Amino acid sequence: MDVLPLVALVAGSAAIAGAARRTSVPAPLLLVAAGLIAAYVPGIPDYTLDPHVVLPLILPPLLYTSAVDASYLDLRANARPVALLSVGYVLFATLAVGYLAYLLVPDLPLTAALVLGAVVAPPDAVAATAIARRLGLPHRITTILQGESLVNDATAITAYKVALAAAVGEGASWGAGVREFLLAAVGGVVVGLVLMVPLHWLRTRLDKALLQNTLSLLIPFVAYALAEQFGASGVLAVVVVALYLGHHNTQVDFATRLQEHAVWKMVAFVLESAVFALIGLQLPFVLRGLGEYGVGEALLYAVGVFVVVVVARFVWVFPSTFVPRMLSERIRSREPDTNWKAPLIVGWAGMRGVVSLAIAFSIPLATHDGSPFPGRNLVLFLTFTTVIGTLVVQGLTLPPLIRLLRLPRRDPRTETLAEAQAQSEASRAAERRLDELLADERNTLPGPLADRLRSVLERRRNSVWERLGGVNETTGESADATYTRLSREVIETERSVFVDLRDRRRIDDEMMRTLLRRLDLEEAAAYREDGDG
Repeated sequence: MDVLPLVALVAGSAAIAGAARRTSVPAPLLLVAAGLIAAYVPGIPDYTLDPHVVLPLILPPLLYTSAVDASYLDLRANARPVALLSVGYVLFATLAVGYLAYLLVPDLPLTAALVLGAVVAPPDAVAATAIARRLGLPHRITTILQGESLVNDATAITAYKVALAAAVGEGASWGAGVREFLLAAVGGVVVGLVLMVPLHWLRTRLDKALLQNTLSLLIPFVAYALAEQFGASGVLAVVVVALYLGHHNTQVDFATRLQEHAVWKMVAFVLESAVFALIGLQLPFVLRGLGEYGVGEALLYAVGVFVVVVVARFVWVFPSTFVPRMLSERIRSREPDTNWKAPLIVGWAGMRGVVSLAIAFSIPLATHDGSPFPGRNLVLFLTFTTVIGTLVVQGLTLPPLIRLLRLPRRDPRTETLAEAQAQSEASRAAERRLDELLADERNTLPGPLADRLRSVLERRRNSVWERLGGVNETTGESADATYTRLSREVIETERSVFVDLRDRRRIDDEMMRTLLRRLDLEEAAAYREDGDG
């Protein structure tokens, strides 16, 4: 096996994603554009999107890292709009896009058109949520988009299986389709519920951060594979487990959390970068397989499907936002009031991604009777153009649309004040506990050490309040920022001394690494206090 193309893909996509952070262009768009260009550069190897790799090996860790970082409480508070989008909209889009594609494309059977509808139904909210966070969208909109992306893949994959069974001649009925959907949904949730408590128990019992993080890397694959083994939704199993573990993450030790955050941040960055680059790299395969359809004719169909996909989302989003509020006083009392701007943003943030392409590439070449799958090549092409079209058109226009609508943004000062109040309350409780501990003869400490513990608490309490205060007229820094910068300068001085002592053989490498580890933890704390971590 030649690993050089894989290394080149990871390294190249990571470099482009890193460069995108210095521009105003969202990284997914830049990666897709680079993939489109690289696909026709001489010497670039063929990168075929293999659904047997994407669905069981790439999708689970991406879902896991998103769900672990998601707020279970926020998702529960927004369960109604999230469910309407992740389940209701995906099924609606499957039927709407499928039926209109059946009317638009001559000789395309309705069953094959419904396969296309299921394939392009689930939005990939990675780019949308990244833009939302960068532009400071209201927290509720970001939560709804994130929640939709966690569950909609499960709905789409199940709808695809039902439509595919009918298309290949398995004679699937509506009743069988409903049973298939319920088995996938309920089964996936049940597998997640069964796994989450034992996995959390095991995480809290392992006494080494290295072992705990090894388990963390295995969890999404185990949950996905086990659920799929029973014919259930691996996507839902991963999401349920990840939400539970993320909600109870405070119960594992600090070393595990530090390592886990760094590890999963790196995994997500590498996988997301490679995935969006892979989307662009599929163009030669898609065009090569068009067969009986001319490029001009296929592009005409592509425009039609793209328009249907975009319009269908608005047709669903606006009524599902306002009609339940009109009919139910309970919904009006439990959920914050909204206007036309929020559903407009949610409707336009319907970009498709790699899951749609992976599902499309898994369409079999032939039906059960041995005849070619009807319109397979065209379905692949229409999926590809829909993914590219939504990423480019909606991805490029979403930021200016958000700015144009002037939605209320988060108030940094209000958030800092809330943070300061929370930190102050926690510090006071910690000081009372410290006094109780020091009053016990078993915890007697020399005066300077006891004062140092108290000063750490005081520093932690004051640091957030200082961000609300004035700034240094010379540097423009707050007192807290100056403190953090000087702390890093002092730590760097100590670090250079340790290295010099090692080089002069005053200490060995093992001792130097031990000393540097302490400094690294202190510097990590400084970064977290400053908000850079």
